[in-house]
Amino acid sequence: MILGTGGTIAGISAQAGDNIGYVAAQVGVQQLMAAVPGLEQAARGPLVAEQVAQLDSKDMAHGVWRDLALRCAHHLADPQVQGVVITHGTDTLEETAWFLHEVLDVRAKPVVLTCAMRPSTALAPDGPQNLLDAVAVAATSGARGVLAVASGEIHGARRVQKVHPYRVHAFSSGEGGPLGWVEEGNVRLEQDWPSAPTGHAKGAIEDIADVSLWPRVEVLFSHAGATGALVDALVRDGVQGLVVACTGNGTIHHALEAALLRAQQSGVCVVRSTRCPEGQVLPKPGDALPDSGGLSPFKARISLMLELLRTGG
Repeated sequence: MILGTGGTIAGISAQAGDNIGYVAAQVGVQQLMAAVPGLEQAARGPLVAEQVAQLDSKDMAHGVWRDLALRCAHHLADPQVQGVVITHGTDTLEETAWFLHEVLDVRAKPVVLTCAMRPSTALAPDGPQNLLDAVAVAATSGARGVLAVASGEIHGARRVQKVHPYRVHAFSSGEGGPLGWVEEGNVRLEQDWPSAPTGHAKGAIEDIADVSLWPRVEVLFSHAGATGALVDALVRDGVQGLVVACTGNGTIHHALEAALLRAQQSGVCVVRSTRCPEGQVLPKPGDALPDSGGLSPFKARISLMLELLRTGG
């Protein structure tokens, strides 16, 4: 099953070769499939497509996440479906991947997100090869988990991150490295497929099915000269959760930290992550603010949002 959501992979530029002046989400998923010779052979069976959304992923919304997750759950429950591939924009792909990881049962089948850094009208578009590779991964025996496939690499939802704003090889899993590679349609796995979800929102597909008002969780950064003014304003405005991207090993400017502690005392859930692109916060005994367990600030936001949704907080 191939689900389309738009993105650069479905983008069009008025001038061939313009890789930045394009408009995303213009080409339907059926057209994307038709442009890739050998796609059904890679799938080792019939392919079915469905357009779930058509948007630039910078504009991804909680409602689209809900709709996408529900369609994934529907197709994963079909015994005739071996796996699901999602065409997606690069900007928020890592967030969508983590959201789906947290709410879907992917212990037996894979959900594979793929994308492009060049529009479909580029002189050398990367989307067709990425889509072909994603289908090959989804059709691989034993594949499971929420995955991201781009530039021949296979990444897990937990570690994948967009690390470059322009080059085709734009994704990384940091110090952990990719799970494996796709080479001429064959998967070479270096690490095991991701384990079953064990995060805050395991089994949360029921929680999101009918939600219309999502918990409000914002991300803040600690930096030189930081103040607590934004935290205080967000608390007054009714924020329910805050994730702070800390300096170093979870350190926070003293003025910002004081405001975060006030927010926590008033009932706002506060979680620490780190600005560092590799590694994770190592907690110490007596820490007043909990850490994210190694999640990036933006993935920690998703887990906290889903936890608040589950608990009614």
